Amino acid sequence: MKPSVQAVHFEDVEAIPLPSGSWSRMVLSAANIGGIRSSLGYSIFRPGTVTDPVSHEVEELAFVVDGNGELRLEGDTLPFRAGHALHIPARVWHAVANTGKEDMVMVFTFPSPGYPPTDRR
Repeated sequence: MKPSVQAVHFEDVEAIPLPSGSWSRMVLSAANIGGIRSSLGYSIFRPGTVTDPVSHEVEELAFVVDGNGELRLEGDTLPFRAGHALHIPARVWHAVANTGKEDMVMVFTFPSPGYPPTDRR
């Protein structure tokens, strides 16, 4: 059987609350696409938002659509702005901070059918 192409609007997926009124949505995942082997998410980070540090079992790829901020790593920071693509290797501790005055919009993906196993601090 030939797989079908599907479209999912981000507003049709439940938001995952983040600090400061920010949120993420796992737009494409095994929860809404049968047989999917990777996942795609969309996040809005309000100004001043800093997430708790996390370390995923798999790598994460992200694209900054709008705004600017930084990844806070152990002992280092990586500034980014709209147009930057980010590669976060598996098991690297990181937190996302919106250091700008506007919402920061990010699209992210994992080679996992949903949000991967993650350690949190």
